[in-house]
Amino acid sequence: MASTKESDNASDTPSSPKNVYKDPDDGRQRFLLELEFVQCLANPTYIHYLAQNRYFEDEAFIGYLKYLQYWQRPEYIKFIMYPHCLYFLELLQNANFRNAMAHPANKEVAHRQQFFFWKNYRNNRLKFILPKPPPEEVPTPAPLPPASAPPQQSLPATNIAMTTAPPAPASTHSPMPYGLPSGSALAKNDMRNSGIDRRKRKHERSLN
Repeated sequence: MASTKESDNASDTPSSPKNVYKDPDDGRQRFLLELEFVQCLANPTYIHYLAQNRYFEDEAFIGYLKYLQYWQRPEYIKFIMYPHCLYFLELLQNANFRNAMAHPANKEVAHRQQFFFWKNYRNNRLKFILPKPPPEEVPTPAPLPPASAPPQQSLPATNIAMTTAPPAPASTHSPMPYGLPSGSALAKNDMRNSGIDRRKRKHERSLN
C-alpha cells in the first residue's frame, strides 16, 4: 500500500528538472529558425502560400503565431531586418485577414501597397524629420557707377580750303555759224557777201 501511494504522489508532482528539455546550443538554433520564419512573413506571397495550404486552419499554428509576438519587444526587435514582418504578424492575429490572404487578388493588393510604401515612405518621412534649411540670401549686386560719355577726341584746327565751283558764265552767242538760230538768213547772207568780196579782191589784183 505504501508503495502505491508513493507512486501516486510521484505522478502528481511535476517532472523533475532533469526531464526539462534544454537546447544543446543554449537556444541559438531555435532563435535563428524563429527569426527566419518571422521575417518570411514580410512577403505577402509567402502569407498567401500559407493560407492556400490551410496552415491558418490549424489551431496549433495560430497559437504559434501568437507566441511569435515576443519579437516586438525591444530586446528582440533589434535583430529584425525587415520590419514589415512585424506588421503582417500583427495582422495575422485577425481571422478575417488570414482568410482574405487566401485570394490571389488580395495578395496582389498587399504586395502593391507594400511596394508603394517602400518607394515613397523614406522621401515622405525625410520631409518631416530633416529641418528645412533657411532660404538662401540672394546677394544684391552692387550699383553700377553712372555711365559717362567717352571723351571726344579733339581734332586739330586746320584751315580747310573750301573749293567752290566758279559761277557759270552768262550765255553768249557763239560766233560760229551753227550757233545761230535755225532758219536765220543772216548767216547765209554773210557767207555770200564774203565770197563776193574775195572775188572782187582777186579781180582787182589781176588788173593791177
